[in-house]
Amino acid sequence: MASYRDILTPEEVLERYFGGPKTGVFTDGSCDPNPGRGGWGFAWVQDDQILNKGNGFDPDTTNNRMELQALIEAFKVLPADAQVDIYSDSQLCVNTVTQWAAGWEKRGWKRKGGPIKNLELVQELYALANSHPGCKLNWIKAHDGSRWNEYVDALASAYLRG
Repeated sequence: MASYRDILTPEEVLERYFGGPKTGVFTDGSCDPNPGRGGWGFAWVQDDQILNKGNGFDPDTTNNRMELQALIEAFKVLPADAQVDIYSDSQLCVNTVTQWAAGWEKRGWKRKGGPIKNLELVQELYALANSHPGCKLNWIKAHDGSRWNEYVDALASAYLRG
């Protein structure tokens, strides 16, 4: 992770970046060091306009927990009938929801390779994703200049700026 001096504010991100999708819900989590203090952020945008956003901080966490929390908080603000793409730069989170969780649930929330890490967050996220059938969870590459992915990175990293 970059030092706090290299982290842009959300406002600076909006002045600097213009690429990527213009509509969707974007999420990110951050932790420095990992494990250590961390943050999460989300932004729901339509045609480059923010409809809703949020962020938070945890003094003792992991990066994966913050990535999961960002998605949970984003789903919580969406109406059940929302029709929107949701973007995360965490392949682990996207694969958890779209590929693995259904099998884990069928096996009583067990996986072949041992315990499921962050099980309470995985279960909450999976239930929220299933309660929003019109939403599609997608992976987006981190730090590639996508305006809204960079924006939520800045929201998630706000704790580093004090």
